[in-house]
Amino acid sequence: MRDGGRLAAAVEVLEEIEARHRPVRLALKDWGAKSRFAGAKDRAWVSGLVLDVLRRRRSLGWKMGEDSLRAAALGALRFSWDWPADRIAAAAAEEPHGIGALTEAEAAALAQPRDLAEAPAPVRGDYPDWLAEEVARAYGDAAEVQMAALAERAPVDVRVNTLKAEMERALKALEPLNAVPVGYPPTALRIAAPKASERTPALETVPAFVRGWFEVQDLGSQIAAAAAGEVKGKQVLDLCAGGGGKTLALAAAMGKSGQIYAYDSDARRLADTVRRAERADVRNLQIRSPIKPDVLKDLEGRIDVVFVDAPCSGSGSWRRHPDTKWRLSAETLARRHADQDAVLDQAVAYVKPGGRIVYVTCSVLPSEDEDRIAAFLARHPAFAVRPAGEAPELEPWRTGEGFLRLSPRTSATDGFFVAVLERPR
Repeated sequence: MRDGGRLAAAVEVLEEIEARHRPVRLALKDWGAKSRFAGAKDRAWVSGLVLDVLRRRRSLGWKMGEDSLRAAALGALRFSWDWPADRIAAAAAEEPHGIGALTEAEAAALAQPRDLAEAPAPVRGDYPDWLAEEVARAYGDAAEVQMAALAERAPVDVRVNTLKAEMERALKALEPLNAVPVGYPPTALRIAAPKASERTPALETVPAFVRGWFEVQDLGSQIAAAAAGEVKGKQVLDLCAGGGGKTLALAAAMGKSGQIYAYDSDARRLADTVRRAERADVRNLQIRSPIKPDVLKDLEGRIDVVFVDAPCSGSGSWRRHPDTKWRLSAETLARRHADQDAVLDQAVAYVKPGGRIVYVTCSVLPSEDEDRIAAFLARHPAFAVRPAGEAPELEPWRTGEGFLRLSPRTSATDGFFVAVLERPR
């Protein structure tokens, strides 16, 4: 495909996402299925532009002086991809597959965009207006730079599975992808984000991945698992296990000692956990499926660490899933609050005296984080907040209350919140 056809395809996918409120992953998949002529590089180009438009939809529209998907796509090529204006003009006018010649207004905006400094804060930070108060609560005067960091492209992070491989061996296996150690956690590696029009490395094709030497897992997610503290020899329940990413991280930290239980209210999500655990050589895992009644009854009052990776808005992962920030609504957020309260109350039944609940969200919104902990403590005043994690490396991200708050700007991770709640003995 030539540039004009790729640009037109990206605009088509963006219009499909907006018109039908479809997840970007499905819209791109459908476009690829009907575009057999598109090669791997074409698909990476189209996907890259679509995601970059969604990351910065509002600021791109401001710069272009027009809130249309066509204008945002043109703006992304100019201001995110650094294409010269004449190349963009040639691609747009390309026959027969371009999107049509630039208008005078488009050409003028590409040459001299509107000053973003004059835009309202939610436009500069690329988030919905209705979240302005939440964002200000989370970040104060740093809101603009924090939210702008959430609109950047994300790297690929890897957790070395110490049950099967040492760091040195995994690093050697990933040498062709230029993986480098992060520092903390000591099992974390990072692969830099690819260029805008290039594909993210397919780590699943690396032979060492098939052998279970490592898992793809955002650094923030790895830190959240590490913040659970000492888990060796413990009884651990992952109450919202999902696909099992944090389950496997906790199991590796346990070193085949103790027992870890994985549960999720949606039995379908646990299928991946079974497959991934087998590949990772996890031997101390029990899957507890909700298809059986009272499947957790025998764990009541027995668990040292109840890990609650709570359902949330996912605002902390907007770098990777930028379409979700435009689909989020106040009604959906309110439902997530209710879900979070419910799962925290559920966790109380299983944690033993002296044990702890580790509450985690992939969210930057205080209403899903600090507010939920405050509400929990009002319902369960016997519990006490304890510092999240013990490693000194966590100190820069610890709040005054002892919580962890991670973000792309401060910790170079997705946005995460971690709180530890201890039950009295």
